[in-house]
Amino acid sequence: MTTPPAFSIGVLAGRTACSVPTIRYYEEIGLLPNGPRTEGGRRVYGEAAVKRLGFIRRCRDFGFAIEQVRELVSLMDEPDRPCVEVREVAARHLTQLRAKLAELQALETAMAAFVCSCDTACAGGAAVDCSILEDLAAPADEPRLLAAPSCCGAG
Repeated sequence: MTTPPAFSIGVLAGRTACSVPTIRYYEEIGLLPNGPRTEGGRRVYGEAAVKRLGFIRRCRDFGFAIEQVRELVSLMDEPDRPCVEVREVAARHLTQLRAKLAELQALETAMAAFVCSCDTACAGGAAVDCSILEDLAAPADEPRLLAAPSCCGAG
C-alpha cells in the first residue's frame, strides 16, 4: 500500500493561497483538522487538507462568517444531512448580503451628495469651510445635504 503524498504547511499555503498563520488559525478554531506529525514533529498535510482549505477559503471569499463556514463544514462532513440545510445557510447569507448592499448603496448616494455639495458650495475654498467636513460632522439623523439632486449626475 502506498502512502498518500504529504507536504508541509508552507506547501499547503502555496497550493491554497492561504497564509500559514491563517491555516494555523483555522486549525486552532477547529475548521481544519491538525495535520499528522512526522517523526521529527512537523505537521504534514495531504490532498484532503487542500480540498478542505480550498472550501473554507471559497466560503470566506463569498463573505460567509466563520460560524457560517463552521456550519457548512459540518454539513459537508455529514453527507446524509439534507441539502435544504445547506440551502438555508446560503439563503440566510444572501439576505445578509442584500442588506449590506442596500446599506452600501445608501452610503454611495450620501457620499455622492457630499461631493456634489462641495462642488456647488465651496470647492476651491479653505478646508475648514468645506461642506463635506460639515456633513460628516453632522449627527447621522440630521443630514445636512445642500446639493441640488441634479448636480450629482454631472460627476
